[in-house]
Amino acid sequence: MPNSPASRLVPFVERLLGGSLPVGLRTWDGVRAGPPDAPTVVLRNRRALRRLLYAPGELGLARAYVSGDLDVEGDLADGFRRIWALSRSGAARGAKLGPREWAEAARIAVGLGVVGPPPKPPAEEARLSGKLHTLLRDKSAIAHHYDLSNAFYQLLMDESMAYSSAYWTSDEDGYDLEQAQRDKLELICRKLGLRPGMRLLDVGCGWGSLLVHAAKHHGVQAVGITLSAEQLQHIRGRLAQHDLEDRVEVRRQDYRELTDEPFDAVASIEMGEHVGEENYPEYTRTLYRMLKPTGRLVLQQMSRGAVAPGGGAFIERYIAPDMTMRPLSRTLGHLETAGFEIRDVHALREHYVRTVRAWEKTLEGNWDDVVSLIGESGARVWRLYLVGGALAFEENRMGVDQILAVRSSDAGLSALPATREWS
Repeated sequence: MPNSPASRLVPFVERLLGGSLPVGLRTWDGVRAGPPDAPTVVLRNRRALRRLLYAPGELGLARAYVSGDLDVEGDLADGFRRIWALSRSGAARGAKLGPREWAEAARIAVGLGVVGPPPKPPAEEARLSGKLHTLLRDKSAIAHHYDLSNAFYQLLMDESMAYSSAYWTSDEDGYDLEQAQRDKLELICRKLGLRPGMRLLDVGCGWGSLLVHAAKHHGVQAVGITLSAEQLQHIRGRLAQHDLEDRVEVRRQDYRELTDEPFDAVASIEMGEHVGEENYPEYTRTLYRMLKPTGRLVLQQMSRGAVAPGGGAFIERYIAPDMTMRPLSRTLGHLETAGFEIRDVHALREHYVRTVRAWEKTLEGNWDDVVSLIGESGARVWRLYLVGGALAFEENRMGVDQILAVRSSDAGLSALPATREWS
């Protein structure tokens, strides 16, 4: 249909890209264009295009999808793969709109009846205020993601409520996310060399998975800190359930507020991403200060190159506002500057692919329950997040590593075994 919206949009986009559209496109009149064997982007109304007009690129697409103005038929992950392949080829980077292209875009927009005021962003988009990484703003950023709903996170995750990359040690049938998370928690405890009576600090303790595991299975006294009110409430319930209230203390506290005597071991599992680049030296100095000489640190943290260190427009607006990731080498440099001796780096990137896909499978299998807990738009946020996240780790655009470091004694003693006893 030569005068359909799709027939006008696709040639314009392909000229910008210098090649064929990697996905199909169906517009609100039901006409489809593009490759027949590819996932189909569905523009349900003109407002979807208006969102892209006012926020071209990832943010506009995210707003359109979350609001339901845009949908995808077919395999969403396959659609992402095709778009990222186009980006890697360099074609997408060349899709710049000069005066001539903007003029043509304006003519198309007027012809399609798209022109109008900017649509209001979905309510799920973060709206933080105040100076970056102040205590008050950090609490708001954490609350945006982690105070969403304990019931939702209980539905999404395994019984341990471990919200970080699992450690998959088997491909056998019956080996599932729950066991892989237990294996991850046990791996951390072995790397820390935990023994009965030791004191453990968990900085950014989540829903308490490591605290409970270490206290129950390794006999430690533990302290956990979190900025999330929902997490604090959940952990206190778990401690009462497991009769651990006399062995584990949990606080709503920022790492900058820690003043305790040093601990035998410190863990911080996928919390450092929320610290920010400017404050990261203070974070690593705090981890060092909280350890006794020969005490060990296990830091599990995601990494990313110089491009989109916050994860990109969608992640920064909808999932983890103010998050910062950096190359692994820079994190190691921060730790060494704080005084740590790096003893082991364990890459878990492929493990995160399996972990996120397990969460995605649970999300899709319980879609109606998820919608009842966090709404249709919230569920669509999480679908985008999990599908895109798994692909980012699969394609090595993001990594995650367990770093073992030690605060050596003044005489240089590490007290670590000569071999990797945790392997």
